[in-house]
Amino acid sequence: MDGAPLEPSLAAAWLQTDDLAALGQIMAAAGRLRAAHEGDTVEFCAIVNARSGHCSENCAFCAQSAHHQGQAEVYPLMSAEEMVRRGRAAAQAGAQRFGIVTSGRECPQGAALDEICRAVEVLTNEQVIAPCASLGLIDEARARRLADAGLVRYHHNLEAGPSFFPRICTTHSFKDRVDTVKAAQAAGLEVCVGGIVGLGETPEERVELAAAVAELAPQSIPLNFLTPIPGTPMAERAPLRPLEALATVAVFKLLNPQAVVRTCGGRQQVLGSLAPLMYLAGAGGTMIGNYLTTEGRQPQEDIHDLAALGLRPAARLFSE
Repeated sequence: MDGAPLEPSLAAAWLQTDDLAALGQIMAAAGRLRAAHEGDTVEFCAIVNARSGHCSENCAFCAQSAHHQGQAEVYPLMSAEEMVRRGRAAAQAGAQRFGIVTSGRECPQGAALDEICRAVEVLTNEQVIAPCASLGLIDEARARRLADAGLVRYHHNLEAGPSFFPRICTTHSFKDRVDTVKAAQAAGLEVCVGGIVGLGETPEERVELAAAVAELAPQSIPLNFLTPIPGTPMAERAPLRPLEALATVAVFKLLNPQAVVRTCGGRQQVLGSLAPLMYLAGAGGTMIGNYLTTEGRQPQEDIHDLAALGLRPAARLFSE
């Protein structure tokens, strides 16, 4: 609470606790941080898979990789009109932020980037939802083009810590991901930077990811829990236990007190009936609706969970 840094060895030990009383204390500490920085509100975001499949990268967990045998749908870039329609629907469902996501190694260029920027411009002018994007590796010039169109935030996960990253991807480097985040920041964009846990990393390697994220000082940290997908190298990996997942939420918040920890893919599959406890463990945001290649919960279910805990959805980011 006073801003003192958390020792990595202590954080790693907390990730391994099977003591409910100890876990409760860890969650309570992270929950106090969430309340101090975010009050009694929780921010909802939603995404659209605007271009799917045939990705050139070999990320071991991803169904959209052309290197694997995942069954993800394949289609080209959506029209700007369709992206805008999805953004409006996300706002009606209660989301404050809307992410345009494309498969592939890097941010589109030329006409494709123009189409994305056109959608961003419309959503920005309508001011019903804050436009974000997750378009792969990016340089400062393309990031500035998006910022000029009205983009608020760029999302790019580190996925894993630097020592574990080569075990899940070899077609680009950990440094490539860090450089993308810094390029977006240099262009004046907020950043949403997190990763995916349950890939087989040790507790120490998971803390390494949380610490690497903290070095970039993002506004938002999306935390994904591996959902093993048939056809990928991670298909047979056992999911995290619910209590381990809750401890992970808490540790990420304790290592990143200023950022909103946002639970995303895999939260309902891993946490199950314990999912509402993620807010007590420090989560100040979550993704509603479907994810890239897996289904999510209905927004009304998340709103019901908040009410049961005495929390409420965050207000719209734009005034009436």
